[in-house]
Amino acid sequence: MLRTLYDWVFSLGFWCTAPYHFWRMHRRGNWRAGFRQRFGRYDTKFKQSITNRHVLWIHAVSVGEVNLATQLIRALEPRMPNVKIVVSTTTTTGMGELQRKTPSHIGKIYYPIDRKRYVARALGAVKPIAILLIEAEVWPNFLWRAQSLDIPVFLVNARLSDRSYHWYLRLGWLFRPLFASFAGVSAQSEADAARLQKLGCRAEVIRVVGSLKFDAAPLEERTALNVPALLQQLGVDCSRPILLGGSTHAGEEALLARVFLRLRAKYPDLFMVLVPRHFERGREVGEVLARQKLRFVYRSEITSHTAYAPGEVDCLLVNTTGELRHFYPVATVVFVGKSLTAEGGQNPLEPAAVGKPVLFGPHMENFAEIARKLIEGGGARQVRDGEELEQALDLLLSQEDLREKMGRAAAEVVRQNLGAVERTVEMVLNVVAQRRPDVFIVREC
Repeated sequence: MLRTLYDWVFSLGFWCTAPYHFWRMHRRGNWRAGFRQRFGRYDTKFKQSITNRHVLWIHAVSVGEVNLATQLIRALEPRMPNVKIVVSTTTTTGMGELQRKTPSHIGKIYYPIDRKRYVARALGAVKPIAILLIEAEVWPNFLWRAQSLDIPVFLVNARLSDRSYHWYLRLGWLFRPLFASFAGVSAQSEADAARLQKLGCRAEVIRVVGSLKFDAAPLEERTALNVPALLQQLGVDCSRPILLGGSTHAGEEALLARVFLRLRAKYPDLFMVLVPRHFERGREVGEVLARQKLRFVYRSEITSHTAYAPGEVDCLLVNTTGELRHFYPVATVVFVGKSLTAEGGQNPLEPAAVGKPVLFGPHMENFAEIARKLIEGGGARQVRDGEELEQALDLLLSQEDLREKMGRAAAEVVRQNLGAVERTVEMVLNVVAQRRPDVFIVREC
């Protein structure tokens, strides 16, 4: 009765909100590719790639989780030689990252909409031997169907914000049995582990392993993007101080623009790079900068023939995807967005890993433990508002030794917290080996 009621309510909500979601997909672009996969329908090529194969399904909601998925794939593949790994994502930007960062033999699909019919169709086609859900992505119909098929499901890199925790608590009658069904849970901290247990996770399956984001932070991938050369085209030498605003949200770009203009009176060589969290906001952010009388260039409009004289451009507005982390090494100081005018925060570990001093606002709820470690380790500072941000930037721009000290401390915090991927993989392998030892046996030709 409960499952039928949920499916009916979800279906009603889905069709009522579908126009909004489809509009967002259209706005981000490239929504037609793989659209049928959201309803559990896959093409012949994908079905043939998984035929007669043991499939391990990893779900990575969007870009941040995709970065973690690549680390898990790298660790799992050599130890599960008979397994075909399939990774799903929810967003088109996440799919773009999957296409860019994972080898061609890794299956890439969209996660099914959580209607009973679509979920049954998806799991019936993929037939996974195990499922890894990265972070707290809990959809009832999907988990109920996995339970009925006796598929072990793991919740990895699990963390719970205050909002999601209280939401799950209020709906304990629905979610408590689902949390109890997980075959393994890797929590980021003791606090997360305690919360997960209160939500229904069995104590014996919970492992505190730390955050996978520390392992994903070091910049290892190769890129064709030559950031110093790109800046040279804008008349900017990398010896100039560069303020980088990463993953910014609405309101933060205007604030940074005002702070930048005031600071430039004292540091005339100061240059700014802005990377909005959602690239489709590029035009909107451009209008904000224009109103502040900032001379800026869109990243997407730079070609091999682009050339500006020194001092002709104040700001580079990056309206492309997947490039933010490649700008961190040239930054003098980094501000992490979604922390001043929006709540939740963004990942501060990527700039920390390359030894950059990090600043963020008071709203780092989604990265609370990571932010705490960086602050306590001396690699980051938290500011309350635009005024404090300006003061912190002024201090760091004026003191090279302080910047270097904070940068070294930030990199050391990352180094000391590596290893969560390996601990998570061990947890998964221990459970899967008991259920399906055949996936570890290499067949001889």
